Amino acid sequence: QAHVVESGGGLVQTGGSLRLSCAASGPIIMRHIMGWFRQVPGKEREFVACIDYSGSSTYYTDSVKDRFTISRDNANNTVYLQMNSLKPEDTAVYYCSPTEMYGSNWYGTMGYWGQGTQVTVSS
Repeated sequence: QAHVVESGGGLVQTGGSLRLSCAASGPIIMRHIMGWFRQVPGKEREFVACIDYSGSSTYYTDSVKDRFTISRDNANNTVYLQMNSLKPEDTAVYYCSPTEMYGSNWYGTMGYWGQGTQVTVSS
């Protein structure tokens, strides 16, 4: 079945950087808008960023705008999230998924989530 594998998380200090990768199982998944989401224990999963198939259009939640950059490499079925100027509030498990907008919000539409990758930012 279609799946994604997230990687690249780790432990960094405030102000540091990480580059997350999302490897999709094939090009069919990559036809969708692809997005990154994150979740803190005890809180709902929240949208972070997304990118369309061509890579021409991107959208970010306000809290990461100007710090994070989403990109994609369709030839390698991979989506990236470059995270700069990291803050403790960025600490979460990060997930990727095909993405759609409902109303004014973005949601994952794969029907299930991968393992995710842990990002921890020390204060």
